Amino acid sequence: MTKQSGMGDRLFVAGYNLSGDIGSLGRIGGGPAALDVTGIDKEAFERIGGLRDGAIEYSAFFNPATDQAHERLSALPTADQVVTYCRGAALGNAGAALVGKQINYDPSRGADGSLTIAVQALANGYGLEWGRQLTAGIRTDTGATNGSSVDHGASTAHGLQAYLHVMAFTGTSAAVKVQESSDNGGADSWADVVGGGFTVATGITSQRIATAAGLTVERYLRVVTTGTFSNAQFAVLVCRNETAVSF
Repeated sequence: MTKQSGMGDRLFVAGYNLSGDIGSLGRIGGGPAALDVTGIDKEAFERIGGLRDGAIEYSAFFNPATDQAHERLSALPTADQVVTYCRGAALGNAGAALVGKQINYDPSRGADGSLTIAVQALANGYGLEWGRQLTAGIRTDTGATNGSSVDHGASTAHGLQAYLHVMAFTGTSAAVKVQESSDNGGADSWADVVGGGFTVATGITSQRIATAAGLTVERYLRVVTTGTFSNAQFAVLVCRNETAVSF
């Protein structure tokens, strides 16, 4: 894998693709707090992990069009929102996501005439999670579809979390779920990941799901859709746990 720039990145907020209104991302960070537990007999700091946290901070352009940045962000919703950053829009690419609170909407008018808005999403409950895209940015299905797979190199034994944004929908309902195979559907047929199905979508929505923490997840993963619909535009990010987790 060669070095990459941030060209072609995406940002999804609560089921809306705001990528075209985002000028920059200032911070995509998280992890456990470093607790200072240094004894008086030590000559250097000792630290242990504390509470998990995370944040996605970004700058938006002012766009008052329907479902664009101003309308979606200026409301300052108090409910949790799913925010997903995609490093490019290719199947298997990296991405990061969180469930969090939008805590500000701060416009700034520059002397050069620019009008930008600073926004922060602070994690609530789970921290920031890095994973890989199981859709190439936004995927469009016009009916039940078996998506292409992503090779994760090996199985893991600590479960997974997954994030979904449904950004457009026409139909009655669509079930979006993650499936697994040890050999890309060869001798080992594709099967649903236990706990890897999202709540059935009937419109624009966003969700985070988590399997059991000790679940074995096979090497290959893909996203499939079933249901009655003619248009479903959605994105899925999956975060496999390489070590045991506790939320």
